[in-house]
Amino acid sequence: MFKTYIQKKLERYVRRYFQKHPEVKLVVVAGSIGKTSTKRAIATVLSRRFRVALHEGNHNTHLSAPVSILGIDYPENVKSIKAWLTVFAAARERIKEPTGVDIIIAEVGADRVGDMAHFGTYLRPDIAVITAITPEHMEYFGTMDAVAQEELAAANFSKLALINRDDIDGDFAKYLTNANVDTYGTTGLAEYRFEQQDFDIEKGYSGTVITPEFDQPFAATVKVVGEHSLRPAMGAVAVAAKLGMSAEEIAAGLAEYRPVPGRMNILNGIDNTIIIDDTYNSGLLSASSALQVLYSLQVPQRIAILGTMNELGASSAADHERLGQMCDASLLAWVVTVGEEAEKYLAPAARARGCQVKSFKTAIDAGAFVRSVMESGAAILAKGSQGGVYLEEAVKVLCVMSDDTQLVRQSPEWLKIKEDFFSKFQ
Repeated sequence: MFKTYIQKKLERYVRRYFQKHPEVKLVVVAGSIGKTSTKRAIATVLSRRFRVALHEGNHNTHLSAPVSILGIDYPENVKSIKAWLTVFAAARERIKEPTGVDIIIAEVGADRVGDMAHFGTYLRPDIAVITAITPEHMEYFGTMDAVAQEELAAANFSKLALINRDDIDGDFAKYLTNANVDTYGTTGLAEYRFEQQDFDIEKGYSGTVITPEFDQPFAATVKVVGEHSLRPAMGAVAVAAKLGMSAEEIAAGLAEYRPVPGRMNILNGIDNTIIIDDTYNSGLLSASSALQVLYSLQVPQRIAILGTMNELGASSAADHERLGQMCDASLLAWVVTVGEEAEKYLAPAARARGCQVKSFKTAIDAGAFVRSVMESGAAILAKGSQGGVYLEEAVKVLCVMSDDTQLVRQSPEWLKIKEDFFSKFQ
């Protein structure tokens, strides 16, 4: 009862804020994967012209989302009445004061059927960006159609929707009721797209951006690795163009964009190796895309460290097996797995493809093994989820750590969680 009261009150404050400040635009980012990268790309590009408010965390709960949209710190003790009274007072001040932002960017997510539709009861975004439809929380959704209906609900309660054409099956368009929809991506199917001309692992991609707003394509560089990593940037292009930014402003914003920690970051490894740090999270689509990037590198040795993909539900066995089948013995010296599902399903499929496979319970042990077999100049992909995997700890074993090295899940809270997890295997 207490939680419901707080939730409804926060939602009323959000509605009142946008009623009082109709000049403030709201951009929401939804989708199965890629939300954090897309949110960061949008904020980077829009900041070339606008005052942007962005909360770095993800807020899938109905208590945290309104707080983040209003730009208020989430209380440490959620059971404290005094803490929530402080939040309510801050919300009233936000409504009363002149706004300090032009655009608010919010990430919205769903764990169960109906979560996304609830956001639509108090939010009316100017733009919704839908990043991908892939397996997520399948123990609750059950089918991909249920996932698609849930994520595309954000498109339907927004004034305008931008859909990732490359990572959302066209069959799911039947769940769109909003006619005001455009698409973005890296293929010719998308209205907002990037056409690659050159790639350098240090400098990223150079090419041209095509949008309906500009008569001519314009040149741009994006310092990311992997075609799938360009798609968040193209989502940012679409939002920026819709909000009236110039080609010059957009290109300057793209040049500033960098991946978030744990999302296809290229790190310097020990003995001149290349580490592809993609440890933020993992699913079949992103893992297969990361493998393709590894295969494309001209190096003397390639090693893939692949962790269990979480939240797959009934599709876990099939998806891990499919990823194992994508492991090419002619391109990989080793496939190293971490976690039970990867060992049970991915490893046998990779062995059947002729790969050398080694399985470990922990990322630390996997990193130590890879360090013992890697050659000078090798390229090593670390791809995994969070719970029970934590492949960023394997990256620590392999990487030349410096002041500018950023890894995912390094806060004191996360380090304590991981310390407790790894202690079970000592």
